[in-house]
Amino acid sequence: MLLSLSIRDFVLIEKLDLALTRGPKGGLGALTGETGAGKSILIDALGLALGARAETAAVRRGASHASVAASFELAKNHAAHAILAEQGLGEDDVLTLRRMIGADGRGRAFVNDQPASVALLRRLGDTLVEIQGQMEQHGLLDVVTHRASLDAFAGLEKEAALVRAAWQAWRDAERACAEAEATAAEARRDEEFLRHALKELKALAPKSDDEETLAAERQMLRAGAALGEAVTQALGELEAGRGAVSALRAAHRLVERGVERASGRLDASLAALDRALSEATEAQAQLEAARDALEFDPARLDRIEERLFALRAAARKHNVTVPELAPLAEKMASRLEALDDGAAELTKLSAGARAARATYVAAAEAQAAARRKGAARLDKAVSAELGPLKLDKARFVTELVTLPESEWSEAGVDRVQFTVATNPGAPPAPIGKIASGGELSRFMLALKVCLAKVGDVATIVFDEVDSGIGGATAAAVGERLKRLAMDVQVLVVTHSPQVAAIADRHWLIRKITTRNAASTDVVPLDASGRREEIARMLSGAEVTAEARAAADRLLATAH
Repeated sequence: MLLSLSIRDFVLIEKLDLALTRGPKGGLGALTGETGAGKSILIDALGLALGARAETAAVRRGASHASVAASFELAKNHAAHAILAEQGLGEDDVLTLRRMIGADGRGRAFVNDQPASVALLRRLGDTLVEIQGQMEQHGLLDVVTHRASLDAFAGLEKEAALVRAAWQAWRDAERACAEAEATAAEARRDEEFLRHALKELKALAPKSDDEETLAAERQMLRAGAALGEAVTQALGELEAGRGAVSALRAAHRLVERGVERASGRLDASLAALDRALSEATEAQAQLEAARDALEFDPARLDRIEERLFALRAAARKHNVTVPELAPLAEKMASRLEALDDGAAELTKLSAGARAARATYVAAAEAQAAARRKGAARLDKAVSAELGPLKLDKARFVTELVTLPESEWSEAGVDRVQFTVATNPGAPPAPIGKIASGGELSRFMLALKVCLAKVGDVATIVFDEVDSGIGGATAAAVGERLKRLAMDVQVLVVTHSPQVAAIADRHWLIRKITTRNAASTDVVPLDASGRREEIARMLSGAEVTAEARAAADRLLATAH
């Protein structure tokens, strides 16, 4: 609900702070004043805070900018909380929307003192306030809201949940079927290539480490011939003819024979020859082993190079690396297997999608039947409100139209629209097409009374809902506004003393004119002030004793 409205330098208002309350003593607020006093300015100012289009002419003459701030109390489950959370603007129980317009045309918007876009103000405003006026209407005049309003009136939350769940299950089943069909179609297009490529890869039998292993072995084989020749020559030096090993053996034998007669003089020499012979013999054995290992095999090198080239060519062909060839072969095999098994899987998925559709249709048809019953109850309830509002010749009809399948949704299979026939025999037309603004406002009042507990909007503003009526009809309007105010906060701009008398709170809008300027302000009225204002509304410019007495009777009857 609207807690306060603060206006600065807006049209004729220099400074205004309006505090509002809701409850048993403040549900219905009346705004009255003489014609031209500026009652519509307050509505325009509130609309500005709610994201309406800004005009530079709205800036009061001589001011650099105009500003309007509207504060609202939010219920715990109010739809505005989700929008605020989405924007990272917190979850306070009080929401303040503020708008500034510069005389140069520039503007700024704020949500809880955080910079925001005008579009965000408009989104939030649509959940907070509904304005029904002579020139502009929101909320129930938008056909998009009619289906949800009817469902809420008829108590179809359970049916709506079943339809949403069935719709989502059907969409999921259709999506799974479409994806499987696309995969199968792609596989069928590529089937010949896949089978040929898989045959090649299976023949090649790639392993993840093939490239590294084969490259290392090829390098060794290529070096094998040159290394083998060097090792053979080294062995020749150690063994052939009087090679180093033979020479060391001969020297060792000669020294060993004379060591006993040398009285120790040859011991060191013999030990050195011993070590040299041992190392030379070990070197010879190692060279012989290396010669055997490095034996060059041209055929083996050809086989390794042929496989390595084949692996790399296959990798280039499929635009992968050699280690990725083995996983690629597995993937191809899986795709072919899926193609082979695809017919059965597609049949299964298609059957599942058909079953999901049938479940959705059944749930949506049950919802539609419940809607038709709810529509009949709503039509009857609204019709009961029309007579006292001087709309007894009008007929309200909730129209339900079955949609083509292409327009089905999670909300069901039918479109809901509130229509009205203003004259007997005339076909019902959309409620927003009614010619008379006063009639339209009364129609909306009747509808809102019946839908008082529907939706998130907790504040409704009626601008001259009593236009063109008086007497018993005006009293009927006031009584319905009072009933509506038991569930939501209602503000009404009115010229009717009957409506003003039944209000819980009353503000006087007045224009103050000086030699150089005019301004508008709003005065909260106490009991005596209300009596005087209602007497003025009854009698005109000159308030008589008879008018005051009539005002007393109205106030006494209303309360």
